[in-house]
Amino acid sequence: MLHLTELFTSIQGEGRAQGRPCTFIRLAGCPLRCSWCDTEYAREGGDPVGEEALVRRVVEAGVPLVEITGGEPLAQQGTGSLASSLLAHGLEVLCETSGAFDIGALPAGVVRIMDLKAPSSGETERMLWQNLDHLRPTDDLKIVVADREDYRWARQVIGEHALPGRCEVLLSPAEPLLTGAELASWILADRLPVRLQLQLHRQLWPDEDRGR
Repeated sequence: MLHLTELFTSIQGEGRAQGRPCTFIRLAGCPLRCSWCDTEYAREGGDPVGEEALVRRVVEAGVPLVEITGGEPLAQQGTGSLASSLLAHGLEVLCETSGAFDIGALPAGVVRIMDLKAPSSGETERMLWQNLDHLRPTDDLKIVVADREDYRWARQVIGEHALPGRCEVLLSPAEPLLTGAELASWILADRLPVRLQLQLHRQLWPDEDRGR
């Protein structure tokens, strides 16, 4: 049994799958309290749903790409089993998770999108740094940047762990605290080998807080 906040089909707004139709499973519950969190409604609660029923709803949506997100999906023990069931149905499975939980809990075949928390989030100390050693070329590492200090921290982490050679590295501005143009100027000045990521779904539906 899993606790579900919402299930919807939209356009993938982030990562290397950006722009593709995708069904999102937003699980409920997150022990982190990031200062710029944009899904606070998923921190608590949720409706209990059985794994089989949830997989059936995803299959019926008719979209081959599915993302498990939250909240923090790995805070629920059934997430690994859910991901395995989705893979068994021939779906392409993504899972967006913070760096606070062991990403090894996800089965092989899942594209892991690890959201490493920069200092302004207030949650950097909760990161499991050993996760970086287990990232694969098929995985994405995302860092949300709110200010220059966050950017310097991200640049240092990227270099120290040789991340561009290990996985796709994405830097996102925590708008409106930082604009995409300002972050882009820093990346260009340093010739940083990363991808600038803007949230496409928020550009398409700026007035929608949920279900997009």
